[in-house]
Amino acid sequence: MLSQLKNIPPVQWAMRHPRLAAWIVLAAGMVILLAIEARDVGLLPSQWIALMVAAVLVAGACVWIISWEDEDEIEDTDSTETPPPSTSQTKE
Repeated sequence: MLSQLKNIPPVQWAMRHPRLAAWIVLAAGMVILLAIEARDVGLLPSQWIALMVAAVLVAGACVWIISWEDEDEIEDTDSTETPPPSTSQTKE
C-alpha cells in the first residue's frame, strides 16, 4: 500500500520537498482554524488578510525551527566520520 502512495504525483513532490510540503499543510490548517474561530468576530477584509498572512508566516517559522533539529542530526553524523587521510607530501 505504501508503494502505491509513492506513485501519486503530490506525494512524490512532497517527498522531494518535505519542508515546503510541511509548511503548506501547516499553513492551510492554521488558516482553516483561524477562519472557523474568527468567523463571528466581524473583522474587516484587510484584517482577515493580515491575520492569514501572519498565520502563513508563523507556519513557515515553525517548520524552519523544527528543521534545526534535522541539521543537528546531520552535523552529528558528520562529526563521527573519520577524516580523509592527508594527501600532503613532506619534503626530505
